[in-house]
Amino acid sequence: MNAWQVVRPGPMRTHPLERRRVPVPRPGPGELLVAVRACGVCRTDLHVGEGDLPVHRQNVIPGHEVVGEVLDCGPGAAGEFAVGDRVGIAWLRHTCGTCRYCRRGAENLCPDSRYTGWDADGGYADYTTVPAAFAHPLPAGYTDAELAPLLCAGIIGYRALARAELPEGGRLGLYGFGGSAHLTAQVALARGAEVHVMTRGAAARELALGLGVTSVQGSADRPPVPLDAAILFAPVGELVLPAAEALDRGGTLSIAGIHLSDIPALNYQRHLFQERQIRSVTSNTRADARAFLRFAGEHRMQVSTPEYPMSRADEALTDLAAGRIAGAAVLINAAASSGLASSGLASSG
Repeated sequence: MNAWQVVRPGPMRTHPLERRRVPVPRPGPGELLVAVRACGVCRTDLHVGEGDLPVHRQNVIPGHEVVGEVLDCGPGAAGEFAVGDRVGIAWLRHTCGTCRYCRRGAENLCPDSRYTGWDADGGYADYTTVPAAFAHPLPAGYTDAELAPLLCAGIIGYRALARAELPEGGRLGLYGFGGSAHLTAQVALARGAEVHVMTRGAAARELALGLGVTSVQGSADRPPVPLDAAILFAPVGELVLPAAEALDRGGTLSIAGIHLSDIPALNYQRHLFQERQIRSVTSNTRADARAFLRFAGEHRMQVSTPEYPMSRADEALTDLAAGRIAGAAVLINAAASSGLASSGLASSG
């Protein structure tokens, strides 16, 4: 099969990914073999490719917003999914289930957690595998391309919004307005929030206004009103200061990214006093994912998805790094399912 591998992590201009021919994976115990129809392009993929997140597996295949078709089930994988089902694969792919974090419902903090496209090969390929217990049923009414960003950008934004503790009818600020923020804005708006967007890109501002936000301004500009909550999506530590300063008394800043550049020194009076707080977001639980996907099934979301063929994954990541993408880019892989079916592998289980 064709797959993109991270062969030498570094800036995108150094071509850290290469497209290669590699064997089709076989599903292990409890796993599903999935033909990749679409895979979202996430900033975390960029961090893995550029080395901000050190690779956990040599020549790893990135990609963790996968929409595909189940083609085979490994031993013990029978259950919720069957051959032919459409299925979603997200970032979280393993937790131990027995540590104190897992037992209290915080499996996202499990020390033995593992991740698609970082610890195991992901969806920048024709085929991939996923533990059936960590695969997701998908809501109807969306195309494959529209579903892909929901599986990370949507899920992480949903958790970040919960961590921000936005009060009912409150004022929410979003710093950065890409794949995750444009979905989170829609969740907040559907719940009656007033949303203000701080972002640098003209296309992102236009997208935000089209979704019905109250105001847009520059990435470090002060919003027109004090904020009850804010979420930082841009991986820029310097933005923590203006975001915290924009909070009203008792407000919360939620930082949504897995990677953030260094945060400058905070001033206690300007940034934290009056019970303002700053909270991080670490991955998500499967419960978060299922709750968000149910929400998406009940509230038709507008998903901005610039599309690239799978053969141009490096170009998509380069455009993401340069800030040329409004919304959430998606890689489209049209022929994988028929290719595997004709090979006879689809019935190997």
